[in-house]
Amino acid sequence: MAGQESARAPIRVARMGDCRATIETRANGEMIVRNVNPLGPYPKRMTDRLDHWAAVAPDRVWLAGRGLDGEWRRVTYAEARAMVRRLAAGLLKRGLSAERPLMILSGNDIEHALLGVAAMYVGIAYAPISPAYSLVSTDHGKLKYIFDLLTPGLVYASDGAPFARAIASATPAEIEVVVARNPPEDRAVTRFDSLMAEADDAAVDAANARVNHETIAKFLFTSGSTGMPKGVINTQLMLCSNMAMTSEHFAWLMDEPPVTLDWSPWNHTAGGNHDFNLMLNNGGSMYIDDGNPTPRGVEKTVRNLRDVSPTWYFNVPKGYDALIPYLRADEALRKSFFKDLKVMWYAGAGMAQHVWDALDELAVMATGERVLVLTGLGATETSPFALAANQTMIGAGVVGTPARGVEMKLVPVEGKYEARVRGTLITPGYWRQPDLTAKAFDEEGFYKFGDALRFVDRDDVNKGFMFDGRIAEDFKLATGTWVAVGPLRAQFIDQCAPLVHDVVLAGLDRDYIGALIFPDFAACCEIIGPGAQSLPLEEIVAHPRVRERMTELLVAHGRKSTGSSTRVARAMLMHEGPSIDKSEMTDKGSLNQRAVLANRAHLIERLYAETPGLDVLLG
Repeated sequence: MAGQESARAPIRVARMGDCRATIETRANGEMIVRNVNPLGPYPKRMTDRLDHWAAVAPDRVWLAGRGLDGEWRRVTYAEARAMVRRLAAGLLKRGLSAERPLMILSGNDIEHALLGVAAMYVGIAYAPISPAYSLVSTDHGKLKYIFDLLTPGLVYASDGAPFARAIASATPAEIEVVVARNPPEDRAVTRFDSLMAEADDAAVDAANARVNHETIAKFLFTSGSTGMPKGVINTQLMLCSNMAMTSEHFAWLMDEPPVTLDWSPWNHTAGGNHDFNLMLNNGGSMYIDDGNPTPRGVEKTVRNLRDVSPTWYFNVPKGYDALIPYLRADEALRKSFFKDLKVMWYAGAGMAQHVWDALDELAVMATGERVLVLTGLGATETSPFALAANQTMIGAGVVGTPARGVEMKLVPVEGKYEARVRGTLITPGYWRQPDLTAKAFDEEGFYKFGDALRFVDRDDVNKGFMFDGRIAEDFKLATGTWVAVGPLRAQFIDQCAPLVHDVVLAGLDRDYIGALIFPDFAACCEIIGPGAQSLPLEEIVAHPRVRERMTELLVAHGRKSTGSSTRVARAMLMHEGPSIDKSEMTDKGSLNQRAVLANRAHLIERLYAETPGLDVLLG
């Protein structure tokens, strides 16, 4: 069905809360935007919801994941509560605390979930760490840094074998290590099951009673702009109030227990706070997706979606893009996916309009209705739910208006509005890093996102805001013209799809914009033809067919540009991907623009050479 026809189809009804906002303009040009509604009540502890659902719906599935045999292993709320309390007793005996927290190295699985919730149940802070710091990094530099900052009292990895090198490299000998299977050969470890050996209801109840809103629930690490990760303190107040904000925005969550299939890592706030707590808070069922948005990973996701029809679905835009061909080709999968779906939520990057249009088209093919495609604005420091779009469905990039209980300040900066937020959802700061904490807040206590927003309609705040790039990434050309990196980057990737996976823009104090392009190697191989996948990456990006096609796209993008601030004049194709050890890429796959430009300064000089080399593409 054509995109225009899909756009005329009705939107599936999903009950939403009142999203109206008010705006107050100050004499200095700043604006304060608030939701018109007060935030409702919320619990003292996030784990109170586990107690609640274990009593109200004891046999409902809370967690499910693929076992080693490939079959679904399901855990009900009642079963989970019993295991959580026994694990909590085991953790209490080890004297863990915020000063000696639990550290989890491995990714999403049922044991990870139970152990993390058990820690929170009795007021022990825990820190889920990106598996990439153990499995992808070659020097474990970030992992060692986090160990020194956290001083953990217990370290957990689900499978000891793949994490053995990281444990040996970064974990001091005196720290207890727990594994579920395959213990490392050269280190004494504790088996996961032994943590549940003895119940101690009295000690668990007493510890649980001491947990309050000020108690630290977890530490989540977010990448710094150029250096080491920052440990964001997450309190019970943040998590509990943020779930109230989310549930009151998506009111349908309170009408029926949600179901999701989710791969997003729990060491990130989107997966570990928003998606995980969304199910726990509303008595939902979380099916842990062992897939991811990669050519191999998406096949696992498709397999899992044949078994699970979600009502809430989260993915990054690249994940939706990877899923679209499967939904288009398989009618049964398409109908199963859209059958019960209320919301498709995306985050982590801007969604290209062609991806949005394809999702609309496929939903209408399957159900006759469009399904809400929404995003918002948040950060690890905001729990993360701060702004969210509603059912207006006016296009990709709209981040909506502030959630209930959130104040947003808009500060004029170089013709843009920098967004800052305040409320119960905001972190008290970075663990043991007071200098970074001080820099993150302004004089009124607003957390500084560093993101710019613009009005969808300056005369109607209730139409929401659109993301307008990162303030720190924007730069001026030698002419004094500002380059808005965020919107231009998204536009460039969209117009050069599928050949461009990501791009870093250069041009500070230069006469024109240049680009370092990280290509999609699968798309490059399709252009080259048979045998391309066996070629070295350097030969793939240097292949005449790839260079010719990329030049065509560069020229076509230039024709659509409106001036020097939107035209990419020169580009180079990168055969060497971004490095996590050099901070060029975060563990969630996002590019660090500053680090790439700094580490590849020699390429920038070649890009702007008076006589460009053969590896420079001209637009």
